Amino acid sequence: MEQEKNVNTQPSKGGSNLWMYIVIVIMALGIVGVSLWLLSVKSTMNELLAEKEAQKVELQQELQTLLIAHEEIKASYGEATDSLQVMDSVIQANAVEIKKMLNYKWEYYKIKKKMSRLQVIAQGYVRQMDSIVTINKDLTEENLQIKEEIKIEKRKYRKLEEQAVALTGKVDEASVLGVYNLTGNAFHKKGGGKEIETDKIRRVDLIKVCFTLGENSIIEPGNKTIYVRIAEPNKEILVKSRGEEYSFNLNGEILQYSIKEDVTYEGNSIDMCIRWHKRSSLELSPGLYHVDVFEGNNTIGHTTFTLR
Repeated sequence: MEQEKNVNTQPSKGGSNLWMYIVIVIMALGIVGVSLWLLSVKSTMNELLAEKEAQKVELQQELQTLLIAHEEIKASYGEATDSLQVMDSVIQANAVEIKKMLNYKWEYYKIKKKMSRLQVIAQGYVRQMDSIVTINKDLTEENLQIKEEIKIEKRKYRKLEEQAVALTGKVDEASVLGVYNLTGNAFHKKGGGKEIETDKIRRVDLIKVCFTLGENSIIEPGNKTIYVRIAEPNKEILVKSRGEEYSFNLNGEILQYSIKEDVTYEGNSIDMCIRWHKRSSLELSPGLYHVDVFEGNNTIGHTTFTLR
């Protein structure tokens, strides 16, 4: 009986060991499987990390390229970029935000979307800049055309001004009394009031200045005062007195006159003779005498005669 008990006990122990081996093998296989899976996961993670790093570098380079291109565009357009400062600020702000996201918030698709939006803004910047440059070019050409037209108009104006000045000069000239047939001669007065022309100093009693005031429809009719200055060879003026009553104003200069006469001028020609009477105590000098005739602020005639 004891032998039968021993025989029955042995197989039970052997079966228990078998199951243990089976469990161990299964566990070992499980560990191996888990290890292989972990290795696979690690490999996949490494690949994903490498891919993400590559994507990050790609986006960084893309952003850098965009910013470099943007600065080159700004440099090429020069002062024209001043009109798009607000748009430039938007581009710079978006670039800063993308850089922060690349460093701290790594979300590829979100950053990629923001990068695409930034590229659209940058392209819009270029289009607007081209438009501004085109407009500025057109305005410059138009401005040059306007300047040329202004130059032409200025030349026309100067020409008209010159013509106006010339015309004014002609009008001024035409508005001056004209003197014709001006003569100045010395005379000896004989009995009966007869006057005989002479060039001998000792026989001179008077000097007679004769002339014709020409016809002129431009001059305003009215009373005109004709002044005559007779200058001796030494340039001394023959006057009745050196007082102010024998002087007149010529363009702001006070001059003495020898004789004067008032005449009513109506635009028609007038023949005139004005006489200067020599005082008996006055001694004349031989030589060339000058006679000048004035009206208003104008010298209207000049002649000479000689005494010996």
